Amino acid sequence: MPLLSDMETLLYDASRVFLGPVWLLIVAALAYALVMLGAFVVESCQRRLGVSPRALRRYCERCCEQSTEQNAATAWVASDDLELWIMRRLEWLRIVSRTAPMLGLIATMIPMGPALLALGANDAAAVGANMVAAFSAVILALLAASICYFILTVRRRWLLQELRDIERERSREVV
Repeated sequence: MPLLSDMETLLYDASRVFLGPVWLLIVAALAYALVMLGAFVVESCQRRLGVSPRALRRYCERCCEQSTEQNAATAWVASDDLELWIMRRLEWLRIVSRTAPMLGLIATMIPMGPALLALGANDAAAVGANMVAAFSAVILALLAASICYFILTVRRRWLLQELRDIERERSREVV
């Protein structure tokens, strides 16, 4: 069965190629999550002090200014466009919160092969080294995903509340 053995070796080598890039993506996801956490804390403090940035309202006002310059009849932005803006604003938080656990699983499974081989050879040091790498990667990936998911959930509520306020103001203007 040398062909089967060669295929196994090829698959193993191919999977090892992805370990470095997966680790880099996990580190990037964690760095992104920490930066977003800092921005979230600042925004949260601003909201508590009553000086919230109101990003959706600023976007809406910018679009209204641009549309007023082009055509005075369209001096407001459609709700669908505002919802798309909200989705775009939250897109990376959603992507990181969904993909980081998958990256963690990949970074866990790749070192498990060498760990199992070392276990079969009674090489406890190699088992330990591979398991540390595997579990460290999944812990960092889950941490990044958890932070991003928390921020995504709260920020989505804030933006949808802001959208509701804008729509209520519009309905009062029309009546």
